[in-house]
Formats: sequence, C-alpha cells, structure tokens
Amino acid sequence: MRARRADPRDIPTGDNMAGAAAGTLRVRDERTDRLLRGPVLATLLRLAVPNVLMTTAQASTGLIETYFIAHLGTDALAGMALVFPMLMLVQMISAGAVGGGMLSAISRALGGGRRAEANDLVWHAVAIAVGLGVLTTVAAHLTGPSLYAAMGGRGASLTAALAYSDVIFAGAVLVWLFNALAAVIRGTGNMLLPATVMCAGTVALVPLSPALIFGWGPLPALGVVGGAVAVLAYYAAGIAAFAAYLWSGRGVLHPSVRPPALSRGALWSILQVGAVSAIVSATTNVTIATATGLVGVAGPAAVAGYGTGARLEYLLVPMVFGLGAPLAAMVGTAMGAGDVARARRAAWTGAVMAGLVTECVGAGAALRPEAWLTLFGEDGAMLAVGAQYLRIVGPCYGFFGLGLALYFAAQGAGQVGWPLAAGLLRCAVALGGGLFALHLGLGPAGLFVALGSGLAMLAAVNAGALAWGAWPTSPGGAFARTESGRAGRSPLPPQR
Repeated sequence: MRARRADPRDIPTGDNMAGAAAGTLRVRDERTDRLLRGPVLATLLRLAVPNVLMTTAQASTGLIETYFIAHLGTDALAGMALVFPMLMLVQMISAGAVGGGMLSAISRALGGGRRAEANDLVWHAVAIAVGLGVLTTVAAHLTGPSLYAAMGGRGASLTAALAYSDVIFAGAVLVWLFNALAAVIRGTGNMLLPATVMCAGTVALVPLSPALIFGWGPLPALGVVGGAVAVLAYYAAGIAAFAAYLWSGRGVLHPSVRPPALSRGALWSILQVGAVSAIVSATTNVTIATATGLVGVAGPAAVAGYGTGARLEYLLVPMVFGLGAPLAAMVGTAMGAGDVARARRAAWTGAVMAGLVTECVGAGAALRPEAWLTLFGEDGAMLAVGAQYLRIVGPCYGFFGLGLALYFAAQGAGQVGWPLAAGLLRCAVALGGGLFALHLGLGPAGLFVALGSGLAMLAAVNAGALAWGAWPTSPGGAFARTESGRAGRSPLPPQR
C-alpha cells in the first residue's frame, strides 16, 4: 500500500501524548482517510457496488440449493423451508450481528488511529467465531427436531429437514469463521476482496450443488444432504482465501502469526454491539419462523408457499447488507474520529438508498408474484399462499430496507439500543397482530397484514430515534475507550 503523506493532525497532543511516548502513536492509513474525507454519497456507492455483488452472491448460495432441491419434490422443498429460518438466523447473526460488532470495533479503532488495537481484534474475532460456531452446532442438534415439528414439519418433509439440518449445522464453525474474517476485512473499508471470493464461490456452486444432489459421474446422489455438503465446501475455501490475505501483510491490518492473550476489553468491544445485534437479528427469524408455524396448519404445501414467498424478504437482508456493511464502516470510522455530523449524514444517505431499492423489489413482487414463486414449483396451493403473501407484504419492503440500513448504521456507531427496541416492537406487532387476526377468522391474509405492519414499525422507530438524537453529539466519549478501560478522545479534529 502506498505510504500516506505525513499529516500535522497525526502529531500527538493532550490525551494522546502518553501513548506516543510509549510508541503507540495514533496514525491513520490511506484507506481510512478516504472513509473520513471522501464525499458521502460517492464513497458509499463506491464501497457498496462490490459489497452488493458479494452479498447477492452469498444469498444466491441458498437459492441455488433451493432451485435444485425443488426438483426432488414438494416434501424436499418444504423441508428446506423449515430449516431456512434457523440457517438464516445463523447467517444474520454471524455476518450482520456479531460480524457487525467485529466490523464496528475495527473501523472505530482505525478511525481513532489505534492500529495495534485493530490488529489484536482480528484474533479476538476468530476466537469468538470458533466458540459460537461450536455452540451453534450443539444448539441445532438439540433443538432442531422439535423446532421443525412445531413449525409444521411431518412425515417426509420433516425427514428432509432433519437430513439437511444435521449436515449443515455440523459445519457451523465454518459459517462463523467465514463471516468473521469477511467482517474483519470489510471493517478496513475493503469490500472488493470479500466480494471477489464470494462471487467465485457462487460460480463454483452452480455445478457442484447438482453434482452432489443428483449424483454426477463418480459422485453419489446425496439428495438434500448434497446441497449442504456443497455449501460447506464453499465456506471452507473462502476461509482459506480470507486468512491468506489477512496474514500475508498486504492489507491495512497486520495481525500477529501467533494469537495474543485474549483481552476482556477487546472481546467486549465486539460483543457489546454483537450481542445486542444478535437479538435484533433474531426478531426477523422468530417472526418468520412463528408465522411459518401459523401457516403450517394448512399443510406442507402452504408452508412451502409462505416459505418461498418469505424467502424474498430474506433475500433483501443480504441486499441491504451489501449497502449496510460499507455504511457501518463509514459511520464507525467517522465516530472513531469524532465526526458525528458526517456519521449521521452517511446514515440518512444509506437509509434512503436502501428504502428505495427494497421498495422497488417489493412492488415488483406484489405486481407479479408468480415470476418469483414459479422458480421453485408449480403446486397450486403453494402458489396461492405465496402470491397472497407477496401482494400484501411486498409493498412494505421499503420500510424494511430503510429500518435495516439504519440498524447497520447504528452498529457502526456502537449505538444499538434503539434498533433492539425497534426489532422487538416489530416482532410484537407482527405476531401479536397475526394471532389476533387468526383468532378473528381472517386467515392468512390477516396474518400477512400484521407482518407488513411490523415492517413499518421497524422503520418508524429506527428513523425516529436517529432524528431525535439517539447518537452522541460530541466527539470521543464511549467511542474512544481503550482496552485498559481509559476513555480518551481521538486527537483528530472532525473531517467533513
């Protein structure tokens, strides 16, 4: 990387003088400077384009599987629909929640010029990923059968769900490590490398998934299990690529070859954002999983219909994340440098962009639901339930995009209290209203109206919180807390 020209603002003064004397002068690299000084809209677009490609590619891994598994029949498709909420919960928590905490901690450290702290955070991210990956495997093994049955799985559909679940969650550590390393790299403002790795992996899945599902040449026909094996292979290859980059010394971060002793302060800097964000992510999955169970009384075809329709909503999550990750990096870097005004401006810019894009997707799905649904099957009952869902909830997708983008911005700022309240209220409105609608005999249509109302609540609370000053209005404070627990201000003045 080209060396950055010396800047008088890097000269230690005041709070930073002691650190400079100890050899820990706070400096910023060229990539971080671009996050702090570049025009907000242009910088966000430049970072978002590769990241949207990346997240679309990652989301496509599930769609590729679903497309081929749909050829195995409605029971196999219903089995996938049963596992999908739990799998997406793991994806959203590992990439968007805890991964968001990793991205936020690293971007704020780099924004404040604390390079050594950022390097140590890489190993702490790895430790967290491994630990939570093991816990995910154990939890899925213990709770999967009863959960899928409660969601309406029975007979062949439940058998397919358990077969897929046992394999994919046995490799949960791979999912967590993949998303942790990608988050670490994105925290430096590098969106291109994760995008390249994920797009290449998605291309490789196109022949690999059907080869393992149906059996090609010497490969056995593994059925639904084959799709899980193919996805785990994708994650393993991606981990190797990310690790090679991080420990090669070619990027902003230069983590040590040997892991340092784990620090409670460094772990907390990640988990204070990641833990709360995990609850926020869980609200989306709890909402869809519970709604799946409510629809399940109508049979496997109805479960497949709602699950296939709701999968489009799940596709919006990585789509917004494509914008949300660079947004979080910009906000976190600005907050680390004490430029709260720039952080707020970036948050509103990203939220409007995300709302417009997701509303276009939702409106299109409401107008032509069959264009999406027939990609996965032709069963009449499945198509009817899925179309009803998309016609009612699709027009509310813009609220979902706006609220979700503001949640990612709040992650970057390290301020996730209001997004937590928004997620819980969304869940309460959607499920409470849905149960009430079913009690009144309004059927799935009433449930879907409640789901759409929940999305509107998500946007209203997140937007209102930022508009009314949810983030701190002065530099330093909680955003410059070091591992030793000393709160200090960044020596860098605000840059707009």
